[in-house]
Amino acid sequence: MDVKALVVVSAVLFGWGLLSARARRAGLTPPIVFVGVGGLLAWSGLVNGVEAVEELTPLVEVTLVWVLFSDAARLRLAQVRRDLGAYGRLLGVGLPLTILLGWGLAAWLFPDIGVWFALFIGAALAPTDAALGLPVVTNPAVPRRIRELITVESGLNDGIATPVVMFAIAGAAAAIGLEADHSSLAPAVQLLLGAVVGSGVGALGGWLLRNARRRGSAAEEFIGIAVLALAVLAYVAAVAIGANGFVAAFCGGLAFGACAGRRGPAELEYLEQTGTLVSLLVWLTFGVVAIPIMLERLSALTVLYAVLSLTVVRMLPVALALVGARLGREGVVFIGWFGPRGLASLVFALLGLEALGGAADEAVAVIATTVLLSVVAHGLTAAPLATRYGRQAEKSPVEP
Repeated sequence: MDVKALVVVSAVLFGWGLLSARARRAGLTPPIVFVGVGGLLAWSGLVNGVEAVEELTPLVEVTLVWVLFSDAARLRLAQVRRDLGAYGRLLGVGLPLTILLGWGLAAWLFPDIGVWFALFIGAALAPTDAALGLPVVTNPAVPRRIRELITVESGLNDGIATPVVMFAIAGAAAAIGLEADHSSLAPAVQLLLGAVVGSGVGALGGWLLRNARRRGSAAEEFIGIAVLALAVLAYVAAVAIGANGFVAAFCGGLAFGACAGRRGPAELEYLEQTGTLVSLLVWLTFGVVAIPIMLERLSALTVLYAVLSLTVVRMLPVALALVGARLGREGVVFIGWFGPRGLASLVFALLGLEALGGAADEAVAVIATTVLLSVVAHGLTAAPLATRYGRQAEKSPVEP
């Protein structure tokens, strides 16, 4: 990266630190600001991110790992167990329907790209990102059950979608005459092993840190670094045996939160701050890499797909999945709308670019347009809609 670009990025980070509270009150979220800065850097020619896709993918992956781990560690495991039925509906019914509907819509609107790239688009845009709707999942006015449903769904759906995305990339590679990596493990086994490995690493790490504090053998200033490394360890340990690393990161966070004791939430602060910093750089990188591709291939059909992906493709499967869940019509619509596309979709888009090169440009343009629209739409509506729904929920509480 050019020295001038580093000056700009550093200045924007510092400026966001100075004005972040005022910007949020004005409806500007970090992704909106940093995607815009990335787009300006690409437009000015200071950064050429397309040439650095291979170097960017690990950055986006580790950011997603830290976000998943910290979000899961904040959840109450008892509440997760009590609401397994609702999670099963969203992940076992809603997510597959979203992938299928997104696949079919992409194949219909973009017949020239072929069924494999259409599947890649549908699967890459199925996972949600609760971090984009932070004012929702952190707003106490929103019922806790709703907030936890959104958080747990976004924590697990990217891991479940990963095998489908990799299958689509492999099919697309074969269709255009490229070789692709194939895992020796079935997708269900990858998910199960990821959950087992992540839970084991998180539980053991939480127990060891709790006992280290009790014995006084752990220096306070290094505990946050240890938790940061623990999240990465859960991911890489799962990947090393061919399991699903993103599921491992989320389950590792759940287990850590259950075993770390009362000091667990405080130990997550360093991880969350580091994850926030790196996520800002990821959104900036997204603006640098994806916006030029998106602008080059932008069309009315691309925008139409993005709009339908954020509305019908997401909200209809959620509504069908939550029939009988006793969440009320407002609750179902609220969960359906707050399915923003974010870090997971960026990971998948970069993986597609890395494996398929320029052949994936049109698919990446569709994904980038949808994510960019989601950044703006969900960023601007998160706070006001959360406040409005919180007031409605006070009048007709969500059933536990």
